Amino acid sequence: MFDPFYLVIIVIILALVFDFTNGWHDTANAIATVVGTRTLSPGVAIGMAAILNLVGAFFSTEVAKAIGKDIVQTEIITLLVLVSALLAVIIWNVVTVLLGLPTSSSHALIGSLVGAAIAFKGTAVLHVDGIITILIGLIASPVLGALLAFLLMKLIRVLFQRSNPSKTKKLFRPLQIASSAFMAFSHGAADAQKAMGIIVMALMIGGIQESGDYTIPFWVILSAGLAMALGTAVGGWKVIQTIGSKLSRLETPQGFAAETAAATLLTTIAHVGVPVSTTHTITGSIIGVGLAERIRSVRWAVATKIVYAWVLTLPGTALMGYVFYLILRVFE
Repeated sequence: MFDPFYLVIIVIILALVFDFTNGWHDTANAIATVVGTRTLSPGVAIGMAAILNLVGAFFSTEVAKAIGKDIVQTEIITLLVLVSALLAVIIWNVVTVLLGLPTSSSHALIGSLVGAAIAFKGTAVLHVDGIITILIGLIASPVLGALLAFLLMKLIRVLFQRSNPSKTKKLFRPLQIASSAFMAFSHGAADAQKAMGIIVMALMIGGIQESGDYTIPFWVILSAGLAMALGTAVGGWKVIQTIGSKLSRLETPQGFAAETAAATLLTTIAHVGVPVSTTHTITGSIIGVGLAERIRSVRWAVATKIVYAWVLTLPGTALMGYVFYLILRVFE
């Protein structure tokens, strides 16, 4: 009933809105620790993160290609499947950021896309192997982030065990600014690509780009990077507070260790082309830093609340995507 061209336009707009909510939701990933340790003011930190999110969007397009070809069969699904998935993930992101829950936009996008696709044609349209690979990456990333941060924090403790604590904190202030910038760059590199993948899917389904051609046009990269940067500039303050101060007590060395570990992992995986969660990775890294100090450094009640939100994200967004498609299919 809808002209395919106009549906492509709707998908592009919704994908950019998703990218905006992703940036809004995930501002905390890049700046929570640097704000939590009072190394930078919130305004300066957010401005830095927004700029570097945009720069990071140009780092790689391998994750965008994975989103486009490894979750559902693009040649079978329709534009309304994408519309349904995007409506679900946008609502999920807005609700969770207002609640202050650092959930994964990656989980949310994958869940909503899978749910909408199943409502359309059942499980036959899914790339099961690709989904399993992505899920392994999503689960492994916080564990690896925790491990890397734990080891890095232990190394810092060994190297600076004889140093005056106040001098050590002062030394790590510029290092933490650099690590926060690296984290913001890695967030743009990893997360801006997810909207790019959806847009390219829409272009192929709408006949604007050749089917099977997962090349990401420059305007798609630029628009996705700008949307995420704008969302980051808005800032999700409740999530920043949850990650930056409620999860674990952080000083500049701990913030540096957490951000460096998470950003190194994220940029490496983004280059490989596996979509992982920046939220899960930085949260895991902060927990790893806390464990390197002592187990009681981590506020386990907050961590448990975050894990519950993680567990609910995939089934919750899949159900939402499924329901949205059942509502919208009358327009197919």
